[in-house]
This record gives sequence, structure tokens and C-alpha cells, in this order.
Amino acid sequence: MTEINLNADLGESIGETIIGDDQAMLAIVSSANVACGFHGGDPLVMVRTVDEAARNGVSIGAHPSFPDLEGFGRRRMTLPPDELKALILYQLAALDGVARARGERMSHVKPHGALNNMAAENAELAGLVAGAVRDYDRNLIFLAPALSELSKAGRRLGLRVAEEIFADRAYAENGSLIPRGQEGAMIEGAEAAAAHVLMMMEAGALVTRSGTRLPCEIHSICVHGDEPSAVKTAGAVRRALEDAGHQIRALPDLAGLT
Repeated sequence: MTEINLNADLGESIGETIIGDDQAMLAIVSSANVACGFHGGDPLVMVRTVDEAARNGVSIGAHPSFPDLEGFGRRRMTLPPDELKALILYQLAALDGVARARGERMSHVKPHGALNNMAAENAELAGLVAGAVRDYDRNLIFLAPALSELSKAGRRLGLRVAEEIFADRAYAENGSLIPRGQEGAMIEGAEAAAAHVLMMMEAGALVTRSGTRLPCEIHSICVHGDEPSAVKTAGAVRRALEDAGHQIRALPDLAGLT
């Protein structure tokens, strides 16, 4: 039996523009990565997401991004290091402030979109992102892609790191995600995503598109909340994990994070 976290990127709606079904997702996942207003989300959405997460016993984390509302945080950007660090600190403080005002606590940080993908591959950028998290609160859990420069940087800087795999994304041979828009980047269908997760859990490894196994620690599984099939996929993944004997836990409740 293994304790495992199931997370989703949520709180990405803006005003009357609704993205995903957060209420349904928060009844399934055990941790929520909440948008901080730079790729999605707004102050009222943040409050509502924090409140709904608390009602469901779901742990709350910040999901900082490049300043890219138009591109949903998925466009690659190059910013001066001091500016990028300030932008990350600003977003962490925003969600932390909302959580505290609602009687809750922010327990983790997971970078979003292009920021996450670029830092996963670039050691210098990874150090900047992890350093911003450490400088804000070294007790926060750093949720980072398995085998990435981000996870390495987090450990190097003394953060507790949770290594993450993706239920709905395919992996290239070097362990990075196949870029969106390329053929085969997405795992299509809820049952296929559940099978993809179980295969990696049983292998204790990332499994690439060709079937290559890259051994890694697995602490958390992500289902993207903005996908049309997100609720169905998250439900299928949770059922498959529980049927296999795994226990779903919030990130702060996972033992053995280093």
C-alpha cells in the first residue's frame, strides 16, 4: 500500500469566464494548485477556490506563472531574474494572504505552464524559482516534475520536494513532457490516463511514449483542471489508484518528502 497525492490546477476562471469545474474536481483531488492571477484567476475566484478546497479537506498551494493572461501562462518568456523573482513572490503572497484571511494555510507551491516547463529543463531558472519559494517560506512543499531540474534545485536549497507525474500527458525520451500541439502529447480518455498512471506507479518510473522506463520517486499525480474531460479523468485515476490499494493523501500528510 502506498500513500499518494492527487492534485489539480484550479481557480483559473476569471470573472464570468469559467474554466473547468472546480467544485467537482475538489470533491476528487486531495491538493489544489490555485492560480494567482497571472495566467488565470482573480481575487474573488481565489477566495471561492480556497473556501471550496477547505470544505473538501483539500490542501491549498500557489500556482505562480509568467504574466500571461492572454496565453494562459503557456507562452515562453524571458524576464530579468530580479523581475521574475519578484513576480513569483507577489503571487505567493497573494494566495497566502487569501488563505490566511479565510482561516486556512498555503502548504505548497507548483509553478505553472511555460514557467514550469522551462525551469524543469534549465538549472539556472530552476534555482531562481526554487530560491523564491525558499525565501518566501522554506517550510513550503515544492511540487515539481519528477526527474526535473526543478526537483533537483528544490532539494539543493533545502525544500521538501514532492515529485509529480502527469496523468494526462505523454513523456519524451528524456523525461520531459511532449510539448502541447505535437502529436501524442496528450493521453486521450479517462481510462487511458488511469492506465498510464498505474503503469508508472507499478514501474516506479516515468514511462515514455516509446515505453522506456526512467526510474523516479512518485509522490503526486496531476490532472489538468482546464481540460474538458478533467473531472472524468480525475475520477478514473482516483478509482484506479484506490482499487490498486493506494491511499490518497493531501500533500502535507505525505510521509517521506525530502
